[in-house]
Formats: sequence, structure tokens, C-alpha cells
Amino acid sequence: MPKKVQHHALASAPVREKARPASSRLPAGKAGSSKASAKARSASVESRLLDVRVRLAEVADLEGACAVLRWDQATYMPRGGAAGRSSQAATLQRLAHEKFTDPALGKLLNGLTRALEARSDDDCDRALVRVTRRDYERATKVPVALVDRLSRYSNDAYAAWTDARPANDFKIMVPHLEAGVALTRELAAAMAAGQSSGSHHVMDPLIDSAEPGMTVASVVTLFAELMPVLAVLLQRATAHLPPQSACLFQHFPEAKQLAFGLKIAEHFGFDLLRGRQDQSPHPFCTTFSTGDVRITTRVKANDLSEALYSTLHEAGHAMYEQGVAPALERTRLAGGTSPGVHESQSRLWENIIGRSEGFLTYAYPQLQKQFPEQLRRVPTKTFYRAVNHVAPSLIRTDADELTYNMHIMIRFDLECRLLDGRLAVADLPAAWAEAYRAVLGVTVQSDADGCLQDVHWFSGPVGGAFQSYTIGNILSAQFYAAALARHPAIPAEIAEGRFSTLHAWLRDNIYRHGRSLDPADLVMRATGQPMTTAPYIAYLTAKYDALADARG
Repeated sequence: MPKKVQHHALASAPVREKARPASSRLPAGKAGSSKASAKARSASVESRLLDVRVRLAEVADLEGACAVLRWDQATYMPRGGAAGRSSQAATLQRLAHEKFTDPALGKLLNGLTRALEARSDDDCDRALVRVTRRDYERATKVPVALVDRLSRYSNDAYAAWTDARPANDFKIMVPHLEAGVALTRELAAAMAAGQSSGSHHVMDPLIDSAEPGMTVASVVTLFAELMPVLAVLLQRATAHLPPQSACLFQHFPEAKQLAFGLKIAEHFGFDLLRGRQDQSPHPFCTTFSTGDVRITTRVKANDLSEALYSTLHEAGHAMYEQGVAPALERTRLAGGTSPGVHESQSRLWENIIGRSEGFLTYAYPQLQKQFPEQLRRVPTKTFYRAVNHVAPSLIRTDADELTYNMHIMIRFDLECRLLDGRLAVADLPAAWAEAYRAVLGVTVQSDADGCLQDVHWFSGPVGGAFQSYTIGNILSAQFYAAALARHPAIPAEIAEGRFSTLHAWLRDNIYRHGRSLDPADLVMRATGQPMTTAPYIAYLTAKYDALADARG
């Protein structure tokens, strides 16, 4: 079993001194004085740790309040509130940044790094100082004025995007995206300050911030390893007639869809006493605290898979956040250790579980009861093939498991070119259309289903995020394989509607640690090996070869 991190309360064990040889021991009086000095040093460490925690709690509160504002903007805020919301969110982010980059916090962290160096790597206080100091050093490189401008860009561009996509009008977004690209270059340059120059890509600091140790070059290598395998599997899967998927595209009342998806998410382990679901233009998960984790979804009356699988996807994110150890609340250790590890949980629950034949053995009869007119004549195996239908498509969030990573590779290449100057923002729609023709063989008919479909570039820095989706896919299979090795009965339990064993394994090996373990360390401890594509390739090969054989 992987070694577990020990989560401590504010009080920690005092640092022990080495015992001196008898001949060199101090007289009794001086020995007593030495013990008193050791106690004083220990008390000083605890006092400084408490000071750090108080400071971080205030930062977390400001960031949480800002998250509430952003959630409201995406769900219930009236359209006229966009300008005011931009200022409100920017103010909170500026205050949070100023508090977090206070030199007094840096001094505390430097002193505690030395004071705690004798403690175990599993010591939670040492992890807190290590992670906070890394975040602090990165944050202090970014001027507060840039933080303010990035926040305002995110709010203003998001508000514009909610109009531009339905209107299929990329021109609305051109000035916003040009500003976003310029701001992202400025951010990347600030983050790279002090690093040795060389053959680095402008996006490297952004990728390293999301996935520690990774660069554009290493992501390109990872994609090159996957792409040939995916291409072969895609060719096999589409060589036969596609399955009948018309059963998904009937009229399904939206309220019933939303209720069913949320019911399944709750069965998976999403705690509705500490969470809720609403609707937004682009599904997401946001955390205000471990006691308040929210997800959003979108629903289409003529597509049963949209709301269901968006809900299961976001519930995977939410269960991770809800599973973080309470002792880490309001510190830099609360939350997922990286976007890639976070995405592994959404993809695991959405795809490996939610699209599995075993899961549908349990869930599909309930779905038929909800929609008897639409589904009573559709067998389980037909529905299983429909939700695993393979075909190149335009929309990333609707993509099947074999083509999904190709969508990611296209976006990654485009954002690299935007940031290094090889692609002008005005030329993005044409470049997008050409990439989809070359990689997926599909024709982009509108910008709404092209370069306007994702919110990422219009709600934050332009770059550094998309590679984490593919990393998440890879890790989803690796974590699931490790869970099966420990609990071989999980597939049988899932077919019976029992998810507690899998959820508990994920909570104990991933969720509870928060950021106290770095991603590479977490993966090694949970699975016994570094990140590897082997389980993911094995999973895709077995699943889609079986589906192709069944159709053939």
C-alpha cells in the first residue's frame, strides 16, 4: 500500500535534538536551560505556523468570495451586471494577491522552511510551507496591476463571449482575444523572470504552473506517443457501420434529464448537503469551501447525453473537492493537486464508469422508467453502443473517447501559435477550420461550433490549460487500474449500483491529500509507477475493439 500522508492539526510534534555523548553532556542546570530553549523554539515554530495559516485563511476567503461572484455571473446574474461584476471580481482578486504576496508572509515561509527541514516529507506542516512558498515565489513575480487587468479581461471577455457564440460572431471577440494574448504573454514573461534563457516556449511557465515539470516540448512528445495509437483505433472503430444512435436524439423533457443526472451523481458520492447543481452556458465546477462545492451543466431537450454526461463529469471534479481532508481547509493545500489529476476524476466517472456496460446495466432500466415512450423499445446494448458512438465531430465536449484528445491537440497547437506570434487572432477561425479538416476530416460550418465553442481563452489566460485534459484521460485509466488491482470486485459492484468501494479508494488515495502531495508523488503512491499511457491505451483498445467486433 502507498505510504499515506499524516494530516496534523495546528499543533505538531516538537523538533527533536540529537542526543549528545555522555562525556559532552551539559551540567544539569544547563541541560534544563537547553530543554527550555528547545521548548521555546518549538513554540516559536507553532506560533509562526499559526500566523501563516491565519494569513492564508484570509486569502482563501477573498478567493472564495470571488468564486461566488464568478459562479453567479455564469448562472443567475442579469446581463446588465457584467460591468459592475468585472470591477467587483478584480477588486477581490487584487486584494487576495496583495495579501498573499505580503513580504511578511515570505519571511515567515523562509524561516519555517529551515525550521521544518528535519521533519518527515509526509509532515503536513512541512507540505503546507513547501507548497505555499512555491506559490508565493511564483505570485510575487506577477505585478498586482497585471492581476487586476487579467481579472478584468476574464470578466469582460466572458460577458462578450456569451453574446458572441450564440450570434456566431467572432468579430466581437477579436479585440478581447488580442488583449488576452497580450496579457498572457506578459504573464508568462513575469513568471519566467529569473529563469535561464534558452529554447523555451513562451507557454512553458503556464504549463509548469498547471502541471509541474512539464513544458511545451514534453506535451508535444506525449501527444506524439498517443496520436498513432488513437488513429489506428479510430480507423478500426469506424470501419463498420455506426451504431444506431437515434435513440439519444428524441424529445426528453429537460427537468427530468437534470433530475436523473443529479440522482446518479449523488449515488456516485456527490454530497448534496455540501453541493448543488445549476445551469450555465459552459459546464464547470467551483469550490467556495469543502462544505460548498457547486457544479453546473447544460441541457438540450433533443439530446439525452448532453446533461447526463456533463453532470457526471462535473460531479467527478466535485467529489475530489469534497474529499479533501477538512484539516486542509482555507490553506494552499485545499483543492486538487493539479488540473490533470483533477481532470482524471471527471473523466473516470464520466467515461470509464458512466459509459461502461456494467454501469448501464444498473442505470439504464431507471432511465427507461423516466422516459418510457422514448426508450422502452431500445435495448440496453443498443443504448450502450449509442453513448459510445465513434465519429469525428466538431464539438470537443461532445467528442467520443477516441477523438477527444485530437480536439485537445488541435487547441494546444493553436494556442502555442497564438502566443509565439505565428498565428494572428484574426486568422484563428481559418486556422481552426483547416486543423479540423486535416486532423479529424470534418468541415467547420460556423465559428459557434469552431473557435468560439470553448470558454477557456475568454475567461482567463490564453494557454496552459488544454493539455491537462489529455493528462487527465491518461491518469483516469491508471488510477482505475490501480483501484481494480486492490478491489477486483469493483466492476461487479458497479453493475449493481454500488459505487462506495471505488469512491472510498479514490478518497483515500487521491482526494484527501489535496495538494499536500505533488502530482508525480501522488501518482506514484497511488499506482506504484509514474504516469504512463499503457493503462489508458489498454482500456481504449479493449473497449473499442469489442464494440467494433460487436458491430461487425
